[in-house]
Order: sequence, then structure tokens, then C-alpha cells
Amino acid sequence: MGGTEQHWVNEAFRTGWVVPLGPNVDEFERLLGDYIGAPGRVVALSAGTAAIHLGLVMLGVGAGDEVVCQSFTFSASANPVVYQGATPVFVGSEKDTWNMDPEALDACIADRERKTGRKPKAIIPVHLYGMPAKMNEILEVACKWDIPVLEDAAEALGSELDGRRCGTYGVYGALSFNGNKIITTSGGGALVCPDAEAAARVKFYATQARENRPYYYHEVTGYNYRMSNVCAGIGVGQMDVLRPHVERRREIHALYSRLLADTPGVAVQQNPSAEFNSNFWLSTIIIDPETGHTPDEVRVALANENIETRLLWRPMHMQPVFADAPYYSTGGVEEKLFERGLCLPSGSILTDDDIRRTAEAIKRALG
Repeated sequence: MGGTEQHWVNEAFRTGWVVPLGPNVDEFERLLGDYIGAPGRVVALSAGTAAIHLGLVMLGVGAGDEVVCQSFTFSASANPVVYQGATPVFVGSEKDTWNMDPEALDACIADRERKTGRKPKAIIPVHLYGMPAKMNEILEVACKWDIPVLEDAAEALGSELDGRRCGTYGVYGALSFNGNKIITTSGGGALVCPDAEAAARVKFYATQARENRPYYYHEVTGYNYRMSNVCAGIGVGQMDVLRPHVERRREIHALYSRLLADTPGVAVQQNPSAEFNSNFWLSTIIIDPETGHTPDEVRVALANENIETRLLWRPMHMQPVFADAPYYSTGGVEEKLFERGLCLPSGSILTDDDIRRTAEAIKRALG
């Protein structure tokens, strides 16, 4: 917390705005839009998952459609596809950013059109752990096939590619403010829209799609997805510390990189080039199998020292719930990452001593 969150929450109670409307919601949307470079086009919602869901609704995804999703991610990227009665089609990762492989994406779309007679309805790339995906190449493929992109930037608030903030590359972009993100509203998310008209329509869907009449009247299915004014108050206060939080995550990553630079068999993920500027929401490492140790063994060793780590995401095509979904990969990069990777403590409030203690524990575990 930065210190002003309580003021805005108290203001919501003082004025009686404790519903999914109110001045805190409006202000949070304004601040987000200005920060991300999408003024007047951000809609605050109850979760990042809700943002992806409404993005799919706005793109017209429905029963029988297919949506191309990144396999190496959290299930919230793909679950909303199922909500719409559509089928996720999973694409593997490239080794530089660990995100959606543009070559596999192109091959996937060509094969789906050949097999089904239809192109997928949308593409959902993810900026995993804050690392920007290769959006220029992904958008080139999307343009070639005339398929809209819904960008999952849930982990990438503050990340940039070519100086442009993640979440603004796709037709729509989803953000998350869950408790473990760069900033939080305790729970919550937002959808970045292409224009003010689309943002107004998203707000309509997010408030049960009630038509403007003197009585309740509904022509389409709506959702109860709007962010509350109380939670938005936390978000307004959090915007005061967004920039320092992002900077601290980058400092933590830089410190891990220095401390582990000479550790045999350990590689800290890095920006692939100067065009990429990850927020390093989580600092992550790859452990070479030649060390004789698995990431899970290291995880357990660190847990015994009261240091929490986590294995990288298990790819969606390896999840039982998506066992029957189509899957395309050019080399199984995502499976190797799952087998070899570990997420390190990265919270903005961690001290340099915390990071040093973690790095030393990793060295001992691999000793």
C-alpha cells in the first residue's frame, strides 16, 4: 500500500458510493487510461478474467467458434473462451520471450482453416511474467489472416515494447489488479478498448445490459462485472505507487541477475533486446538439467528456509480440462520451460537483503 488508499476508500463510505459506480471508478479509469496511453478507453471491471470474457463478447465470439490461445499461461486466459461456448486452440512459445510463437501461430491458423473451413475468431497472446510478447510479428500474422487480437496484459502493467505500453497493441487489452499484481484493487481488472464507443458498450454489458428505459428491459445477455467504487478507491491510491512499484520490480530483477550471474546451470530470464522493457512482475530462472537438480527440488529446499517460490505455469495443453483441445508448437519450448523453470520472490516490498538471502539459498540448493 502507498498510504492514500484508505482516504479514497473512506471517501466512498462517506459519500455512500459503495456500489459498482461512482467517482472512484471514474477516476481510476481516467488514471489508467492516461498511464497506459488509452485515455477514455479503459473500463474498470471485477477481474482480469471478466475483461477477457467481455473482450470476447465484443469480438462476437460464440458457440462453435475457435480462439487461438497461448498454451504457456494461467488458465484464466483460456477459460473465458469456454464461457462463450467456443473452443480454445493452443499455440506454443518461442524461446526469446516465452510467449506465443508467431510461426506456430501462422501454421495453426492455416491448419484450422484447412480442417474446419473457418478461421479462428480471435487470437489471445499473453505477456507472461511481464515480458512483452513479440506483438509486431503476432499482429503481422493476425493482419494476414484478418483476425482480431485480444491482448492478455494481466501481468504486464507498465511493461513496454518499442516504447509503447502493453495492453494497447490488440483491438482489446485485458489488465488485472489481483492481489499479487503490480498494483491491486484487492481483486479487479480492466479492459482497454479501441475507442470510447466500444468502452461505453463494454460498460453496458458489464452492468447487466440494461436498456435505457424507465423499467428493467434487456435485449441481450449481460454480466455483473463492474468494479465497485470501494475497490476502485484502492486502485486510485495504488496509482500513486505504480511507477515506483514497477521500478522496484526491475531493480529486484537486476539484483537477481547480478547475484546469480556466476551460478553454474542457472539463467535469469532477460529482455531479448532493447525494444523489450518488461516490468519483471516476477523474476524467473531456468535450471539446467545438467545440474542434477530439478526446479521442484530447489523449490522444496527454499521452502525449508521459509522462502516461497513457484514452478512456471504448466502449459494449458497439458491440463486435463483442455486435453482434447487442438495444440500447435514448433519445438515444445513451453514444455521445457515448465520442466526447468522457477519463479522467485519478487514483491515490491522485498528488500535487497531478502533477494540476497534467496540467491544464496538457491546456490546452496544446487550445491
